Amino acid sequence: MKAVILAGGLGTRLQPYTTFLPKAMLPLGDKPLLEHLIEWIKHNNVDSFVLCVSYLRKTIQDYFEDGSRFGVNIEYAVADRPLATAGQLKTAESFLDDTFVCVYGDSIFDFSLKHMIDYHKRKNAFVTMGLVEYKTKLQYGFIEMDKTNRVKAWQEKPDVKGNINIGCYVMEPGILSLIPENKPYGMDNVIRTALVKKKRVNGYPIKNGFIDIGDKASYRRAYQHYLEKLGQI
Repeated sequence: MKAVILAGGLGTRLQPYTTFLPKAMLPLGDKPLLEHLIEWIKHNNVDSFVLCVSYLRKTIQDYFEDGSRFGVNIEYAVADRPLATAGQLKTAESFLDDTFVCVYGDSIFDFSLKHMIDYHKRKNAFVTMGLVEYKTKLQYGFIEMDKTNRVKAWQEKPDVKGNINIGCYVMEPGILSLIPENKPYGMDNVIRTALVKKKRVNGYPIKNGFIDIGDKASYRRAYQHYLEKLGQI
């Protein structure tokens, strides 16, 4: 089985950190984010990788090379412009002919990927999506009305919760036929198309073990977390 890591984004929300470094190479503790991802996936018995790269890709390629220094095999799918999540994945099509793992290169995971892969196979799924429950408090009150516009209830700043996508998938190679060639395309569009085509898309809820590094504030929190894990140097 291969793992595809999408590491070609511009990281605009993380500027100026990403002016000279691709987002996946930002340091977390004593190593870059992408190395943490590769180690986690390898620990879950997958040691063959396709890195989808674009922005400042030479930094990634020079650091990881063919992966032998890290005990894995690494190939590169190169795009000359940003293609969004699914568009990046499409560039790896020639490397994939069986069930594969796909993860976004801007998150840290710490759950059993092995169990997720087993779950995908048991359910005979087309796509299995990692999910985590997210809860937030709305900053406005909600007014409920009936069909005659008569007010029935007032919920003042209610809590709203639901499952969110964490950017970790197990996929069948047929998913690639749903993605247009050389065009920016989001993973949400692909999943919607799969649902319209009645493909089996499963969710895989996790309780914890997910850190999103989407902006400067979340990166600083993750960086501090890894510094604390390292202890005194």
